[in-house]
Amino acid sequence: MIRHLLSGADLDAATATLVLDTAAEMATVAGREVKKLPALRGRTVVNLFYEDSTRTRISFEAAAKRLSADVINFSAKGSSVAKGESLKDTALTLQAMGADAVVVRHPASGAPHRLAEWVDGSVVNAGDGTHEHPTQALLDAYTMRSRLGRLDGLHVAIVGDVLHSRVARSNVLLLSTLGAKVTLIGPPTLIPVDIAAALAPGTDVCYDLDAVLPDVDVVMMLRVQRERMGDSYFPSAREYARRYGLDGPRMRRLPEHAIVMHPGPMNRGMEITPEVADSPRSTIVEQVANGVSVRMAVLYLLLGGNNR
Repeated sequence: MIRHLLSGADLDAATATLVLDTAAEMATVAGREVKKLPALRGRTVVNLFYEDSTRTRISFEAAAKRLSADVINFSAKGSSVAKGESLKDTALTLQAMGADAVVVRHPASGAPHRLAEWVDGSVVNAGDGTHEHPTQALLDAYTMRSRLGRLDGLHVAIVGDVLHSRVARSNVLLLSTLGAKVTLIGPPTLIPVDIAAALAPGTDVCYDLDAVLPDVDVVMMLRVQRERMGDSYFPSAREYARRYGLDGPRMRRLPEHAIVMHPGPMNRGMEITPEVADSPRSTIVEQVANGVSVRMAVLYLLLGGNNR
């Protein structure tokens, strides 16, 4: 097993499959009366979050605690970071406190890679800028495999704000490694030039959502990240929803077996309507639950003795 998980590109097919298989075993813990394993007793996991987060931070905290690890939650707000402390000095402080793993979310792309140079423990990238979010890609892959029974040969459409989406980048890398075909769909202003070729050969780009819907197994809708947009990338929210939002009529054009995904949080009524988000095809709630199992697997494999 690898020492750090910084990028979807860190995982080859065998390692990614090992994580998914381990997550399936971890999922059985959720059904027990006592949802605990002693696997990481005595280990310390630090959640180092420089950006606000609900799902990811709580998911990692729950995962570590279910494995009996000690958990320290560090928020940049109200800490020495607010006084100007650098990432390196924060890392050295965590190192001195004996952190075995640091789960980091940071607004700067590449920050987890720098952190990995400064600490002896394992580093898990929980989202860095607009770069990557590898555990989200793993939980998405796990959800697809659970619902559809396979990943190899699936056609996955990733729709929306690809430009600002670390989820999209990690999913393209991981799903391509696991044999799925990925098509990126969105306005030309929100799909970076040559991103498909740069991430994974064979990835397609399309600007017409309706043309692709009848041929896909999975539609993954991305949140429009308006907080990262300094300029106008599309005429209006209404126009975006008309061309790239997934509503009831579009959902009914999907193959009967196809599923709908969203990493959350959602802009209901913009990239996805309530009718679709709350439908039986939707895996949005499952993704949250599966995230705990996948992150348990990642922490277990990084810290459970497999790489030491």
